[in-house]
Amino acid sequence: MTTPWFHVEQGQGRPLLLLHGIGMSHAAWQPVMSLLARERRVIAVDIAGFGQTPALVGPVTEDALVDGLKQTLLSLGIDEPVDIAGNSMGGWLALAAATHGLARSVVAISPAGLASSDNTPRHIRPIFDSARMMAKRFPRVSERLVKIAPVRSAFLAIPMSIRGYKIPADAAIRSLQDFAHAPGFDATYDAIDLVHGMNELTIPITVAFGRLDLLLTSALQRREALPAHATWLKPWSWGHVPMWDDPEGVARLILTGNKS
Repeated sequence: MTTPWFHVEQGQGRPLLLLHGIGMSHAAWQPVMSLLARERRVIAVDIAGFGQTPALVGPVTEDALVDGLKQTLLSLGIDEPVDIAGNSMGGWLALAAATHGLARSVVAISPAGLASSDNTPRHIRPIFDSARMMAKRFPRVSERLVKIAPVRSAFLAIPMSIRGYKIPADAAIRSLQDFAHAPGFDATYDAIDLVHGMNELTIPITVAFGRLDLLLTSALQRREALPAHATWLKPWSWGHVPMWDDPEGVARLILTGNKS
């Protein structure tokens, strides 16, 4: 039996599940939690191998992660499809969960896994590896640097947002620590692939890629990988992780996309 994942909860009402990006934790959703909790019971989890949730025992696969998510929902008393919002890796997992019948609706923000098999995103791994190495080997230097707003913007431009100055220093440091100390990073990165069966989905699906997303380039944003009915958006001011870029806009998108 899979151990339920660590989570934080806020608000009341119909459950809304939040899934973070690779190398991050539930803390990525901090800017929007209270906004979403005005209308919903918001549950932000640490996916297996990230934050406070231990890594999976055994191979990390799409099926294993979806099963872990299912067991977590059951532990929270949720045994029916739930509204899910995910960012980056979390967007990929949200879409995968939908194909397994776990989602009532999906809002995927900058989701991974929409590249074709012959267009592997080779530039992403070196970016991640260099950032993780810096955070691991020189933690004090990294933390001092991200306290400086212009440096923070430069350091976080590709993995998060070119508007990194909008991210408070303590939140940026927390992100660095999560990124550096994620035991599930490598195995989970290798598990991310195109989700099969998406074209058969009939639930509401909204996908948004910020026009300032410097990580997932246009070749990795394949609209044709999604069902024809999916809503496709390109917000102007959003980076790859836009929760600090535009908290109100992200919350509005999630709440609107989950209404059905």
